[in-house]
Amino acid sequence: MDFRYWLGQALTSNEAWAETFAAFRQHPSLEVSDGRFEAAFEELTERLKDNYPFFHPSYAGQMLKPPHPAAVVGYLAAMLVNPNNHALDGGPATAEMEREVVRQLATMFGYPEHLGHLTTSGTMANLEALFVARETHPGKGIAYSAEAHYTHGRMCGVLGVEGHTVPVDARGAMDLDALEDLLRTGKIGTVVLTAGTTALGTVEPVHEALALRERYGVRVHVDAAYGGFFRLLSGLDGPEGLPEAPWLAIAEADSIVIDPHKHGLQPYGCGAVLFKDPAAGRFYLHDSPYTYFTSEDLHLGEISLECSRAGAAAAALWLTFRVLPPTPEGLGRVLAAGRRAALRWAKLLEDSERFDLYQPPELDIVTYFPRTEPFSLSNIDQASARILRNGMAAAREPVFLSTLRVSEPQFGLRHTGADADADGARILRSVLMKPESEDHVDRLHERLEELSRG
Repeated sequence: MDFRYWLGQALTSNEAWAETFAAFRQHPSLEVSDGRFEAAFEELTERLKDNYPFFHPSYAGQMLKPPHPAAVVGYLAAMLVNPNNHALDGGPATAEMEREVVRQLATMFGYPEHLGHLTTSGTMANLEALFVARETHPGKGIAYSAEAHYTHGRMCGVLGVEGHTVPVDARGAMDLDALEDLLRTGKIGTVVLTAGTTALGTVEPVHEALALRERYGVRVHVDAAYGGFFRLLSGLDGPEGLPEAPWLAIAEADSIVIDPHKHGLQPYGCGAVLFKDPAAGRFYLHDSPYTYFTSEDLHLGEISLECSRAGAAAAALWLTFRVLPPTPEGLGRVLAAGRRAALRWAKLLEDSERFDLYQPPELDIVTYFPRTEPFSLSNIDQASARILRNGMAAAREPVFLSTLRVSEPQFGLRHTGADADADGARILRSVLMKPESEDHVDRLHERLEELSRG
């Protein structure tokens, strides 16, 4: 697509629509001269250079990348109208688009019925899921693994619910034996399972945990904020295919969170929460006599803890899904490239004389560490920090990685022989969520080897 052309078409379309209404004079208080704007814009663009190149495959650090051009054009076209999806009165068109994209997400996960909406983040989406969990199991605690996102502990505090951290096994997934010990106490009302942990990309065993739900009567919430779109690769042939069992089991979870602003190619400000039982909407009931007046239909604000939300976020996702639908043949091809890149880099690391793979990647996150002499946690920590720093500061072909601090016991579960002279160590971590990584991963590895010699 011709990005510049379609950005112009977004402006043209908005102007044509505006001209169907009676003409009026723009108030002079809003007028800004080109000269004044030019100075401010130059300052803005100069300051924006103080960023890392999230768009480039040499950036393999955090979970960051620019949105797809379709999302940008869709966002701009709707932002010029600036609808508010809190109520149908504030955004009738984008509210309907939101319902459509949420329906597509529910279908992707296998929900035959659902209640759901977009949110401004995965944090807010998880807050809503845990809010409903509290209401359905009053007085009960919430359990989540030690590798779950920190938002769960934080949101338990916000909701006044006791949070319980469950140990993890040798691949960083919730230890179900430890979970069952906790469930036997009768303190737990909800179990959070993560489909794609933030640190390692581990998919926790949703399919196995469902048996515990039936045995102990708990609610199951799946935090698929990062990994949710990998559902599109489950059961596929080829190296990118993922085991079906945990992904199919998500359809039986009571609630799901996913972030389209990660693998859904959206700009930040686009999360989503889905409930299997539409009756969960009863917990949101409230009255707003000045808001819901143009339609008897359910307004999105009546099933959301948030009030004002950008209708432009729904339009951006809607337009993206029109051209890259959440199917294996659509958006799945984007994720498959990142998955293959992760597998390729893992193989290069396994064959390397200078690095070791920390653990095999389950999605598109690769973790690894430099070999050191002597082999000790403190040396690994220092070498990882040096490679990170030198890669970012390189005058030629900088590379951008991230570090992950792992505990001494967790390191020891995966690798033996290291001198435990510290309680943990930083290792290196790379997120290959850009499909361009597939063509660039060999060069990334070459640069990594070069940096290790520096």
